[in-house]
Amino acid sequence: MSGYLIGSQAAGKMPLPPEAELQWWYQFYFATERGRAGYDKNRHDFSKLIWQLASPKWKFDDATFDRSAAAFENPDHVNIVIHNYRWRLGLAEGEAKFDDIEKKLAQAPVISVPTITLEGDANGAPHAGPSAYAKKFSNRYEHRTITGGIGHNLPQEAPQAFAQAIVDIAKAGP
Repeated sequence: MSGYLIGSQAAGKMPLPPEAELQWWYQFYFATERGRAGYDKNRHDFSKLIWQLASPKWKFDDATFDRSAAAFENPDHVNIVIHNYRWRLGLAEGEAKFDDIEKKLAQAPVISVPTITLEGDANGAPHAGPSAYAKKFSNRYEHRTITGGIGHNLPQEAPQAFAQAIVDIAKAGP
């Protein structure tokens, strides 16, 4: 989903145009202790806001959100989220045992297995367009834009299209 998403601290150090930086406002908030405390105190409402911003046309009800929000009560949730965003900005170390893998991934390798990428036509989350990453796939590759006001949460907003992509890529074989 959402294209070529390999994280890199080097890429995280590169400035984006102002409008793109604005879309990542919470990443900068999480870089502070105030952000950690705010997320911990308000994780339910914060996460609901992110759902609304990332999928602005999805009219999910409270029961749907609350089923997923139960996972946010995991005692490790806040630490994992905060560490992830701080790592992206080079403000936190990763697991040393994965340093060699991180170095390889930071080189933005070409993906050599058959791939289908999916994007909702109303994705409010920061993302690159498919032309920005299409050349990162060297095998059978297809991009599908899922229409109908579909946002960032494709498995819930468009479960049939999401499942069909899995079936189709499985049929493609290695």
